[in-house]
Amino acid sequence: MPRTLVAEHLPIRRTGDRNDRVTSPQVVHTDDNSTIDRSGAVVGISAYLIWGLLTLFWKLLGDFAPLEMIGFRITMSLAMLSAYLLWRRRLVSLVRHVSNERLWGRIAIASVVLTVNWTSYVVVVAQDHVVEAALGYFIAPLATMTIGVRVLGERMRTAQIVTASLGLASVLVLTVGYGRVPVYALLIAGSWSTYGYLKRTVPLSPIDSLAAETMVLVIPALALVVWHLQYSNNVFASADGVEWTAVLLLGVITVVPLTMFAYAAQRIPMTVIGPMQYSVPVINFLLGWLAFGEDVSGTKFAGFSLVWLALVVLTVDTVRRARASGTVG
Repeated sequence: MPRTLVAEHLPIRRTGDRNDRVTSPQVVHTDDNSTIDRSGAVVGISAYLIWGLLTLFWKLLGDFAPLEMIGFRITMSLAMLSAYLLWRRRLVSLVRHVSNERLWGRIAIASVVLTVNWTSYVVVVAQDHVVEAALGYFIAPLATMTIGVRVLGERMRTAQIVTASLGLASVLVLTVGYGRVPVYALLIAGSWSTYGYLKRTVPLSPIDSLAAETMVLVIPALALVVWHLQYSNNVFASADGVEWTAVLLLGVITVVPLTMFAYAAQRIPMTVIGPMQYSVPVINFLLGWLAFGEDVSGTKFAGFSLVWLALVVLTVDTVRRARASGTVG
């Protein structure tokens, strides 16, 4: 029988009004990934496409300090999530449940790792190294698939082995192309794959989990915003109408794709989620090269060609398995 991965962490549902219940993931993973949950796959791919295009959003806010943007991002996200949970009458029950189940420690670790990922990404975009951000999100699937195999006991199919091999070759080629250790790329890759794993150890729904993480981070986030008031280019002193609109939307652009990712992570194997992440570096590569005019040497182009080849292998295998499971006509 396939081995379940998170059943021992499922919380007991409370009786009473359904809005007061803290729900847990409804789909339990197994080590059999011969078929794909259709909704999980669609939502996961959509989340990565949104993340790839968020580079344009951060470019719009490029005149402000990256850490100030992280402070606003956390604050706006918590405001949005709190409003939703209050409307659903779930905020108090969430805090009570996390405390009773002693989940704050795991949530705090996940929140710190997520902050490292956010900060690394915003910094690299602000410094006009979008192609390096692409490298980071390209390395991430390799780490994610490694976690799936080594930690969660998932089996890799032949197509996934080929994809991972192409990915490793591309990382080596792109690192040579940079001529240095891509520190931010490694931070992005390591933090994101680790966060994806940690999300699977917290028995909360995606919205509840992200809300708890931002609760942990909100005081440091507000401190960052206040700290930057001493600088003349802070948001309050220098943002125009368009920039203020973008700042106020930071909660939306954070909550929506992250919740989509968490939904997908609970429904499809890590070895399937991993290759999906290739869409983000491809989008960032094209934006850095074509939209922002960053230098792309022949070596870098060769490395990304391997990424595209890996995507072809993954797509063919995914479609074939979807048809075999009856999810595609």
